[in-house]
Amino acid sequence: MDNPPEVDARTAYEQMQRGEVCMLDVREPEEWELGHIEGAESIPMSQLGVRWREIDATKRWVCVCLSGSRSDYASALLRQAGIAIANMEGGMLSWQANSLPISPPGIVATH
Repeated sequence: MDNPPEVDARTAYEQMQRGEVCMLDVREPEEWELGHIEGAESIPMSQLGVRWREIDATKRWVCVCLSGSRSDYASALLRQAGIAIANMEGGMLSWQANSLPISPPGIVATH
């Protein structure tokens, strides 16, 4: 499997604001509920194998998880399916570290 391209959190945010990319969050529901990127689509990694066809292949995507590991794997799988997707380097931890907006309650990690 080829490594998907990576994009840093600030660049992903700017691209999303300009409407150039959509965000795909592959964290599990309990992680999503603690705080996520407004406007992101949620397909948990555990459901990606059966739900990947819900992703609009006519759009460009950036995949995100907590730290960038699960989203890297998910991005590689989705690229094989013909979806234009990049991995967000550092995941939601990087998003938070860059003080980018997170939905309430705004908690990224509970440990």
